[in-house]
Amino acid sequence: MLMPLFFLTLTAATLAALIWSGVELLRGREDPLSARLEELQAHAMSTSARRPVRRRGGFLKSFLYVVSLVPGGEGYLHDTEEELAQAGVRQKSAVGIYALFQLVFLLALAGAMAYFQRGNDGLSVFVGMGAALILGWLLPKQVLHFAVRRYRRKLAEALPDTVDLLGVVLGTGLALDQAMLRVSEEMEFIYPELAAEFATVVMQVKAGQERAKAFKQLVRRSGIEDIKALSAMIVQSERFGTSLSQALKVYADSLRGRRRLRAETAVAKAGIKMLFPIVLFILPALFVVTLVPGVLSVLHNLSGGLGAPR
Repeated sequence: MLMPLFFLTLTAATLAALIWSGVELLRGREDPLSARLEELQAHAMSTSARRPVRRRGGFLKSFLYVVSLVPGGEGYLHDTEEELAQAGVRQKSAVGIYALFQLVFLLALAGAMAYFQRGNDGLSVFVGMGAALILGWLLPKQVLHFAVRRYRRKLAEALPDTVDLLGVVLGTGLALDQAMLRVSEEMEFIYPELAAEFATVVMQVKAGQERAKAFKQLVRRSGIEDIKALSAMIVQSERFGTSLSQALKVYADSLRGRRRLRAETAVAKAGIKMLFPIVLFILPALFVVTLVPGVLSVLHNLSGGLGAPR
């Protein structure tokens, strides 16, 4: 009686954690200016008070503090925060929510495996619990890796048109910050991911951060070589005073050429990728439809011929 109740409790806790994590991760948009002001205010308060504040800030901060005490916890939290930023999730509570969800999912999977393995021998229980722990640890990471790849793909697809529009806006005489803000407003509903990245860079510069450092953080968040080249081009153009609009136009043309080559490569690979489902699913069904009626007819004739009187 206790094991089914324990299993149902873990299932309900997992579903609740999943729903809460999704709501918290997707709620609200990043505001770099407010985040910078809050960081400066917190730093000022900490330097004036001169006392630890790790117990303040809610359950998530306490949970993260406990995780950081575990050997390897600091590296895990740093890598998770960096990967969440590369997936476009940059809320302050994102790391805590993800770590809490991963722990709850791992415990729920381990509890479910223990429930289904009751009554088995020790080796089966050991193998089942090991598999449950490995899957509970790796599955959330694989989902996060997929989110990172998906976010990078969206940024790469949006970059040529956005860079071309940025060159056009710069040609009208606007400054770089105003041009990037204008481009982010125009591209907000078409390419919201890259528009948010441009707006983040502008807000960081307005908050007092150096432009080169803001673009370096953009490269670290995105992890795309094309954005790294774009950032280097903008920083060098500002440093040496060269024309940026013409360079952006040429760079946009090269980005379109790369995108066209990627599309042609994907089309060339499509035939090979379609070979496996054709062999595994379509050809067996085709053989059944075409050959089974003939085989049944032959078997029926043979059985009728063998059973006929002489």
